[in-house]
Amino acid sequence: MKQIFLDSLSLEEALKRLSERLDSINFYHLPSETIKVADSLGRITAQPVFARYSSPFYHAAAMDGYAVRFGDTFAASETSPLLLRIDEKAVYVDTGDPMPEGFNAVIMLEDVNVIREQGAGDGTRTEECIEIYQSVTPYQHVRTIGEDIVATELIIPENHMIRPIDMGAMLASGHLNVSVKKRPRVAVVPTGNEIIEPDVVKNRPPKPPEIIEYNSTMLSGLIREANADAIKFDIARDDIQEIKKTIDDACKVSDIVIINAGSGRGSEDYTARAVAELGEIFINGISIKPGKPLIAGIVDSKPVFGIPGYPVSAHLTFHLFVKPVIERLLGISKTFEREKINARISRQIASPLGVDEFIRVKIGLVNDKYIATPVARGAGLLMSVVRADGILRIPASSEGLLAGSEADIELIRNKNEIKNTIVCIGSHDNILDILANSIKKNYAVFSLSSAHVGSMGGLMALKRGEAHIAGTHLLDEQTGQYNIPFIKRLLPDRKVTLINLVYRQQGLVVKKGNPKNIKGFEDLIRSDVMFVNRQSGSGTRLLLDKHLRELGINPYMISGHEKEEYTHMAVASAVLTGLADTGLAVYSSAHALGLDFIQVANERYDLAIPSEFLDTEMIQVVLKIIREDKEFRNTVRSLGGYDLRDMGKTVFET
Repeated sequence: MKQIFLDSLSLEEALKRLSERLDSINFYHLPSETIKVADSLGRITAQPVFARYSSPFYHAAAMDGYAVRFGDTFAASETSPLLLRIDEKAVYVDTGDPMPEGFNAVIMLEDVNVIREQGAGDGTRTEECIEIYQSVTPYQHVRTIGEDIVATELIIPENHMIRPIDMGAMLASGHLNVSVKKRPRVAVVPTGNEIIEPDVVKNRPPKPPEIIEYNSTMLSGLIREANADAIKFDIARDDIQEIKKTIDDACKVSDIVIINAGSGRGSEDYTARAVAELGEIFINGISIKPGKPLIAGIVDSKPVFGIPGYPVSAHLTFHLFVKPVIERLLGISKTFEREKINARISRQIASPLGVDEFIRVKIGLVNDKYIATPVARGAGLLMSVVRADGILRIPASSEGLLAGSEADIELIRNKNEIKNTIVCIGSHDNILDILANSIKKNYAVFSLSSAHVGSMGGLMALKRGEAHIAGTHLLDEQTGQYNIPFIKRLLPDRKVTLINLVYRQQGLVVKKGNPKNIKGFEDLIRSDVMFVNRQSGSGTRLLLDKHLRELGINPYMISGHEKEEYTHMAVASAVLTGLADTGLAVYSSAHALGLDFIQVANERYDLAIPSEFLDTEMIQVVLKIIREDKEFRNTVRSLGGYDLRDMGKTVFET
């Protein structure tokens, strides 16, 4: 029977309980091992490393030239050059050569003249000398013994992550081996009757209710990032005995065990029962979102974590609970925390009281201020993490954040990447993904981040100084113009340049063959037709509202009118999968998913760009691609339903 979470702990209480329970079983550092220095990159030192030898371990020439005794050069000057006989008072040396015995300075090759002079006596012998024009100082251009490393000095301390330069220093000081902490071994056990190994779908798509098992690969990557070794087990089916045996086997070969999925209270969720029967559970549910159904227990003196099956929950709970345990074993707790920045929130975020919620956000630097825009919040939306730049934590005591407020964001992407991100907020179009790829392919330093909040939301983002670009296709019914009247009305004090991207076909998307025989907006009020809408403020929603008004159709008579999606592809997907019979979207989305299309409009889709950004390098990159890149244009044409006749053309300037 399905159970209910009754014992959820706050995040702070759960972390405290985890630490206390690990203390009680003396779960601390792992033993050390000795490995070759050449294999030590990224490992954590178990002991300090002291130099065995000095480097250099002999006085060495630092330049190509002549070794001399500095005392022999005192008389040299520009007005009275001094001759030093080669092989007697001057010896040629190359960089790195040991200094000849008794010699203590080097004169660079370019600072001497080599001359020949007849020897005394019978005059048959020719001797070579160098002519110098100034005296030298002791050990000039000489690398003395221990200049870099002195024998017995500390090279790297204990609990240090070894870098390439550290490897070089250890070898230079005479070490071939180094003592490092053993990597924690973390077992990953995927569970579930419905999941299948990725190679099963090599030659066929998954069949309901099959789900491709990818969490264990993601978790294994996170484990390796955390300086541990991942041991991936085969899928354990939803059988209590099989799961218990797998946990028992995992405990024998690992230091930490992760059971993925089955941590909830459903009828086929056996993780809690299996851990309890093999050992004990001390955490069973946490007041966080996502990630509430996390389990932590002890089996055979090993920590065992039941991590939720939803990928975002798995990713988050690993960082909150498993990674600190790995760091504890390595003795590097809190050494490698993610960087944080302060950012302005671009739109209001509501959050339930009593729950710590972790929101994925896109971030860009606009007018020297970081702007954070929330992305989709579902625990099962893997791409929300792929596309995110940072994580915003809303504490349990807060009901959310207002648009324009500021908050600290934990970065999951490099700050320099974020600084070079072109922030595009506004209407969705599949072309933006093609543009983002073209930018990254041709100008790797830059990237495009697009947030789909609708045309109106995009223009308001420009008004608030929260975006570099806004995609827009707003039709003004009175003038019949696209976008220009809205820019004049909403941005009267901003200089904005409007550049055309494409003309595109909008229409009703229906299943292949149009089984419901939908012909137009009049059919939306039929009892057998389910509609999927676009969000308020989008140009597509305004187009729908216009046609409904003209036909005198009450929107509330349409089944599904309240169901909103934020992208054209989401609308097309809803039709493809049977969640809806039709929805309003662009032709390219129907073409991509093999759906039929009933055109209702041909609209102009523009990029609105504040004029102060036009001359920046990142915006020039965008304009260069849409105006000159033939590959980009050909790719757009291949999507279907686009007219590129004015692509890149300036259609309006304020």
